[in-house]
Amino acid sequence: MESLYASPTSLAIGALSGFLLSVAIAHISHDPVMTGCAAVISLIAVGRTISAIFYYRKLKSGVARAYRRWEMAYELGAWSYAAMLGMLALVTLVRTDNPAIHMLSVSLATGYGAGIAGRNAGRVKIALGQTSLALLPTVVGLWLSGDFGYRALAVVLFIMIFAMRDITRTTHNIVVEALRGKQEKSLLAAKFERLARYDSLTGLENRMAMQMRLRDLFAANRYTHDAFAILWMDLDKFKEVNDSLGHQVGDGLLRAVAERLSSTIGDRGHVARFGGDEFVILCPEANRTVAQELAADLLAALAKGMRVGQHLLTNTASIGIAVGPQDGRDAEELMQHADLALYEAKNMGRNRVVSFVWSMKERFHRLHEIETGLRRAVANGELVLKFQPIFEVKTGRIAVCEALLRWNHPTLGQISPSEFIPVAESTGTIEEITHWTIDSACEAAALWPEDVRLAINISPAVLHSGALPTAVIEALVKTGLSARRLELEMTESVFLDDDTHTQHMLKALQQIGLRMVLDDFGTGYSSLSYLRSYRFDGIKIDRSFMTGITTSVEDQAIVRAVGLMAEALDMEVVAEGIETQEQLDYAREAGIHTVQGFLMSEPQSVAAMTDMVLRSVTIPTAIAAKASRTGAAMNAVALSKERRRANG
Repeated sequence: MESLYASPTSLAIGALSGFLLSVAIAHISHDPVMTGCAAVISLIAVGRTISAIFYYRKLKSGVARAYRRWEMAYELGAWSYAAMLGMLALVTLVRTDNPAIHMLSVSLATGYGAGIAGRNAGRVKIALGQTSLALLPTVVGLWLSGDFGYRALAVVLFIMIFAMRDITRTTHNIVVEALRGKQEKSLLAAKFERLARYDSLTGLENRMAMQMRLRDLFAANRYTHDAFAILWMDLDKFKEVNDSLGHQVGDGLLRAVAERLSSTIGDRGHVARFGGDEFVILCPEANRTVAQELAADLLAALAKGMRVGQHLLTNTASIGIAVGPQDGRDAEELMQHADLALYEAKNMGRNRVVSFVWSMKERFHRLHEIETGLRRAVANGELVLKFQPIFEVKTGRIAVCEALLRWNHPTLGQISPSEFIPVAESTGTIEEITHWTIDSACEAAALWPEDVRLAINISPAVLHSGALPTAVIEALVKTGLSARRLELEMTESVFLDDDTHTQHMLKALQQIGLRMVLDDFGTGYSSLSYLRSYRFDGIKIDRSFMTGITTSVEDQAIVRAVGLMAEALDMEVVAEGIETQEQLDYAREAGIHTVQGFLMSEPQSVAAMTDMVLRSVTIPTAIAAKASRTGAAMNAVALSKERRRANG
């Protein structure tokens, strides 16, 4: 492609020739059509000359980019120019009998067609196209003139097209063969050097090159202790681009991001691609304030959006910052801490900048202990089941007991499910934990009366494995529990991926005869289409709607609407998070079928829950017992304080 712009002088001479001769033809003929053709030829000639000179200067300075766009511009201009010369020849031969005009137009088209065969041999397609566009209309015009000499010339020019084709290809092959050996050697050397230090997709430095640069910086700052910063950036939701638009668009986005980062950073640092959608920026002589300012500039630059083919993509990013030497004693530790800061930015909601603090290291060690401990929690008997009763509003009896998982870690103590369940999902241990929960809960529920059901929460991650129906059937057979006494609670996040496998799994579970309950309804990703596509037996209204139910008109309207909808669809409605008598009264007035919350009972051990069920504890007695326990606890605390005061 560079050969097309290699000689702007020859292109300018060709453009000047076309300009002068076409103007001469227009001047002699005074024909409006010829004058129009001359004007178009002149405009194209001027445009091609300016673009050739401009690009040649960029090429010589080594900053020429966007080769494909420049090639398309050259190709469009070349073909337009040749076509207009051929059109001018055709028009002059058809519209006038003036031999002087004929000589000028035919000579212009013929000379251009012959000269271009050599000049544009670097692109055979362009050269052949220009020759054909210039000479074929000329041949047609000569033949239509009817004169024997003109027709003979038409035949000669037609044959000349094929001769020019051979000349172009021969010239092209000679040049290629002459340069191939030298070029292959230089390209091979450059390729190996680039593979070793640069990313093949974006052209940025790769992981190895950046790590070498960072180690050199640490060595240079060993005695000066000057600050320098690492910014670890990860594109948010890049996988969605690949999944929805294809990997080709995803690769284009990475290239566009690389260009945007390079232009934004300028001489303030060095940028490298670490693989996937992760980029690392090293900023020498940058303290934490400067690093945060640069990170803000990067987010602002990405927010402007990038054109990738036909798509305008606006991808946010998360950035973690670590500043040496205070955030790390060596290159590896500093990189790890920048990665921890990035992880924190992701957890905080993405599209933000987070700077490393040492408490992140403590959380990282805790997370590592949780990950390691989960792999042996079932085998070591560290998991415990608690049960919270769900009461029927009309009768007050216990209708369902929900199994709640607890973990007693040997060194960390009690760990909340909200902390260890996401870790179990990400590490793949959630399946073993779920199967243990189902077995243990069914074993406990087998001791309860037949009219008391068991509810178990199911993680969306478990549905992907395909082993859940088998585990449920084995637990039911082993304990003798009826399938209709087992409820599986799942949140709407199960349906986010629209996974066909998940849909088949839910159908299989329903065929077993289990009850299906939609948990936390009204939050997150609510969609009424789920209720139409799947036959749920119940809906659990999220506790967030019950917290302000006595004062919030909006919450009241939502709860009543859910109740009416569930009644029409013949589904049971559960209101969770009942903590006050007023909330319970409103749930009763709104037609809620069952309620759950600390007002009646906190989660109980297996033995305590079994005792409550066998004693047929109702809502009033549960509330009274809870109040009695609370009062006794408060009295014990008061008595203890009084004794401490008495003892001085």
